[in-house]
Formats: sequence, C-alpha cells, structure tokens
Amino acid sequence: MAVGAGPPRTKRQRGTPWRFDSGRVCLDLVATAPGPDTPGGPGEPLAGADRLARWLVGAGLVPAATRLTGLGAEWVDGFVELRRCVTQLVGAALDGDAPGPAAEPVLATVNALAGEPPPGIRAVRDVDGTLVRALCAAPGLDALLAAVARDAVELLTDPVARGRLRRCEGDGCDRVYLDTSRGRRRRWCSSEVCGNRERVARHRRRTTAPSGGRP
Repeated sequence: MAVGAGPPRTKRQRGTPWRFDSGRVCLDLVATAPGPDTPGGPGEPLAGADRLARWLVGAGLVPAATRLTGLGAEWVDGFVELRRCVTQLVGAALDGDAPGPAAEPVLATVNALAGEPPPGIRAVRDVDGTLVRALCAAPGLDALLAAVARDAVELLTDPVARGRLRRCEGDGCDRVYLDTSRGRRRRWCSSEVCGNRERVARHRRRTTAPSGGRP
C-alpha cells in the first residue's frame, strides 16, 4: 500500500491521534500505547495498516508515498511488542535503575531487532529540484523495527540523553519525553496540551476560590 502524504517529524500529523514531540522516535512509539485519552476509544491505536502507515510517516521513518509491501497484522504486532520492550527499559532508566535480570529477555529482544540493517536512504531531487530523502528500496518490517530499536539503544546507552528523560507532570498524563530545554525545567510533554490544561485549571481555581481565600 502507499502511505498517505504528510511531513515527517511534525508535532502532530493531520488525521492521526499522535504527536511527535517527545524528542526521540523510540519515545514517540512508547507514546502510542493506549490510555484514557486515546482518541477513538479503547483498543490498540496502531491496529490497522492505515494507522500504522500514518504513524511511520509521522515519525519520519518513511517518506510520504513510500510503498509498504505486506503491511498488515504482523507489522502491528511487531511494533506493539517493540513498544512494550522499550517502555519497560525506559521506565527503568527514569527510575535511575539498570535493567535487572528479569529484563534480560526484553533487552535481548531490543538488541536483536537493533542488529538488523535499517532502511537504506538516498538523496533525490523533487519536482522543484530540492534534495529530499528517499529510501533505496521498499522497507520491510525488520528494517523499520531496526530503526526504532537502534534509536532506543542509542538513547539508553547515552548517559547525557538518559539523564534528560522526563515523565510528564500533567494531570493523568504519563508520556515520556527528552528534556532539552534551557535549564532542564520542562515539566510537560507539551506546553500546548498538558501545559495549557494546567494553566486553565489554575485559572479556574483562582476564579472560583472564595473571596479572601487562597487559590
């Protein structure tokens, strides 16, 4: 099938329930886990070839209009399993812990996927003559999983990047992001989403507080 058009690595891709503002593609995958605010109700957000295809484009793993041969349930299962593994390893990193013996199978899964070659890329000219990224061939499932798994390995083995991992402080939000802000004071996964919710809630508390009382 052909992936629909859309710019890669955008904060939110039109027509999808996802944002791509965590700072790493592996964290963007973690953020696809179903939760209470999942658009469209309960269920697996990546389920369905169209949904996964749109996520792959939005995450910047494949250019728009890339033909993905064989994309189906096996692909969804592969990314869901990788998401589970990365979520567990990132959770340990957030807690300042090294993965214990119980995490060895999870670590082995991520390492095995990262060992596969990722999609080959090349520069081609678009209709205006501008150089744009293209893939050397239609990517398979293993190559795309490898790209995300490698990103996870690079993140988890980089002490500086690992130290910038944060969990959103927004009410009811547990998204993980990489804090690259000045002074490392970023509190929310998104100032426009969770940050705005907190500002609205703070304003509501002030305006509804009893006269003379503290907000």
